[in-house]
Amino acid sequence: MIEKDFIVSFIHGEMDQTQRELAMKEFRTGSTRVLITIDLLTRGIDVQQVSLVINYDMPKNYENYLYRIGRSGRFGRKGVAINFVTESDTQFLKDLEQYYNTSIKELPEDLSNLL
Repeated sequence: MIEKDFIVSFIHGEMDQTQRELAMKEFRTGSTRVLITIDLLTRGIDVQQVSLVINYDMPKNYENYLYRIGRSGRFGRKGVAINFVTESDTQFLKDLEQYYNTSIKELPEDLSNLL
């Protein structure tokens, strides 16, 4: 088993602007490879190298979902969005697929082809 240690940056509503800017700088420059943020702050994140977005909590509307997953795979790059889905999210996910005329697939066991 290979273990990797990641230094994580995070942004939340109780941080002042200087702390938020420092966390974003660390993430943009690659000092940290993982950024955790609350939904309210995701619109200010514009980083070209993001290849993976994980939705721990599903957004409650289609536009926010599309905006969130749009952080990955920008500028012609390949990107992946992973959604943690509860039973109560199932109908939203089905409606989202229909609204955007797309298919959101279940995560495969072999993740090596995703990124």
